[in-house]
Amino acid sequence: MLQSHDTEVLVVGGGLTGLSCALFLARHGVRCTLVERHPDLLSHPRQRSLVPRLMEIYRQVGLEPRIRENRVDFASSAEYVAVRAETLAGTRHLPVDQQDDAARTAAFSPCSGTPIDQNRVEDLLRTRARELGARIRFGTEVRDLSQHEGGVEAHLRDLDGTGHRLLARYVVAADGGRSSVRHGLGIPMDGPVDFFRLLTLMVDADLRPALAGRTVHMAFLERPRPRTYLMALDRTGQRWVFGTTDDPDGAEPDEDECVELVRAAAGLPEARVTLRPQIPGTARTVLRFEVGAAVAAAYRKGRVFLIGDAAHLMPPTGGFGGVVGVEDAHNLAWKLAAVVHGHAGERLLDTYEDERRPVAEFALRQALARYRSRLERLPVTDEVPVDRSTVMMGHRYRSTAVIGGASDVTAPVEVSCLCGEPGTRAPHLPLAGSGGRSTIDLYGDRFVLLTGHDGQDWVAAAGRLPMPVTARRLEIDGAAAARHGIGPKGAVLVRPDGFVAWRSPGPAADPTAELLAALTAILSAPPPGIGTA
Repeated sequence: MLQSHDTEVLVVGGGLTGLSCALFLARHGVRCTLVERHPDLLSHPRQRSLVPRLMEIYRQVGLEPRIRENRVDFASSAEYVAVRAETLAGTRHLPVDQQDDAARTAAFSPCSGTPIDQNRVEDLLRTRARELGARIRFGTEVRDLSQHEGGVEAHLRDLDGTGHRLLARYVVAADGGRSSVRHGLGIPMDGPVDFFRLLTLMVDADLRPALAGRTVHMAFLERPRPRTYLMALDRTGQRWVFGTTDDPDGAEPDEDECVELVRAAAGLPEARVTLRPQIPGTARTVLRFEVGAAVAAAYRKGRVFLIGDAAHLMPPTGGFGGVVGVEDAHNLAWKLAAVVHGHAGERLLDTYEDERRPVAEFALRQALARYRSRLERLPVTDEVPVDRSTVMMGHRYRSTAVIGGASDVTAPVEVSCLCGEPGTRAPHLPLAGSGGRSTIDLYGDRFVLLTGHDGQDWVAAAGRLPMPVTARRLEIDGAAAARHGIGPKGAVLVRPDGFVAWRSPGPAADPTAELLAALTAILSAPPPGIGTA
């Protein structure tokens, strides 16, 4: 029997990106429902740390203390050792360079990177999203989506076979590289590299004889086949993640075959290997992940949007895939909220693809530029690697949700050079007398208007607007205002996602009219009435 439910936004997929999206929507007061076909979160660690940009975003939703409490006791970025070799026991270990941007970003972010496994992060995201009102259902898959005027009808099925019909205003697909939602929409993926499937295992195996006293946290190997890796899960060399290329048409290997794969990678034919379940409450020891280099030809079809791996697939080098996916969710969530709450017109939602697709294309090229040093099996690329912090924080947006941005969005901005330019991440500056708070902490909920120390006219104008805008004058010495590209009487308008939407370097004859015109254009909304201060 079908049971009906209503929600503003249905999120399909309960991984890092989908859970982040549900959390951000709930933070903005949007009724959302998330469904995930697996019965629980994966135990696979996948991404093993959170970079400063993700910590900034999660800090805005109250998760930074919990993340730090759950950090893992593993190698710091300075200790981390990655190598290339034929097998782990091989005598020739070639070092793989690892970029550590901590020193470069310390002055430009209130947050530092944190070592924590992705499955732990996902558990924290799920808990926090539920606290804020998101409805999250694991063990439920989407069987069909049909779009109608004013909404999307989703047919769902639980693991016990129970069917449900759910009506949503919008759908966000975060269902991974093999996205069934994307396939159902008929949206192709465009990219320079053929897809391959990665078979992964989590194992207990004492591989210390292969290490022979050497320290290895990640090994890129040639055996039993190219594109194999072993990733250490502890400091002692006894718990590992194994991955290798998989025949997409082949049968799933049995336990004995899996053991032999690990032994071949380690170079220890007699090693004792025990497989561990990768989904709690199940016997699933083998998981397959889609790996490739491609971007969806479109990020939206009607009322359905793609985020994360459903929108772009990237090699793991550089760790860009997770960051880009969470930023997709961060970008889309405030726009959906603005439309749902009646503050913006539908055209604002078109800016999601306008802004995020170029970011994915750039990050993809950067991932490919790094991939060659690991596995050396990708086409030649002319892309020159830039600092990871620049890839993750230095991108520019050009859309109708930005006024006066640069015409060339392909050239990123070094984090040290962020200066309040429209379309870029607003710079970090400590807030005077705030106990360690940053300008970054002002963002997340609503638009924020920052002014110079003599910007009282702008502050008064913000109070007359028909939608909530937080106004704050920067400290009197002028340094903070200058870092945002404004003078003592200037103002800069920052979006809920922390990106600069508009800037006036100096005063205006009619600050209220200027702000109202800017917001009307940014939000693709008809001019609303003006309240009284």
